[in-house]
Amino acid sequence: MRIGELARRTGVSERALRYYEEQGLLNPERRPSGYRVYGDEDVSTVRRIRILLAAGLSTAQILEVLPCIVDDEGLLTPGCPELVDGLVRHRARIDEAIDELEATRANLDTIIVGERRAG
Repeated sequence: MRIGELARRTGVSERALRYYEEQGLLNPERRPSGYRVYGDEDVSTVRRIRILLAAGLSTAQILEVLPCIVDDEGLLTPGCPELVDGLVRHRARIDEAIDELEATRANLDTIIVGERRAG
C-alpha cells in the first residue's frame, strides 16, 4: 500500500509517517519511482508507535523498545524481560514530574489565594 492508504488506515498523517521513517521506526520498500510501499504489518507497527508515544516515550526510546513490544490482541506487552526495567524507570521519571507539577500548582494556588485576599 502507498503512504496515503497507510495514513487512512491508521489515522496518522502522511507527514507523521514520513517522520517515523526518518526516525527509523518504519522501513517501507521503495519502488524505482521513489514511491514508498508499506505492508499490512506496518498498520500494526504504526498503532504500536502511537501507543508508545502516548505513554510518553520519545521516538529514540521507541526505536529501542519497538522490537520487544508484542501486540497481544490489542494489548501491548513487553516481549523482552529487560524491557520491563526500563519502562519502570520511565514511569518513575513520570511520577517525579507529576510530583513537581503538583508542588508547582500548590504554590500557584497559594499565590492566587493571597491575591484574592488582598484584592
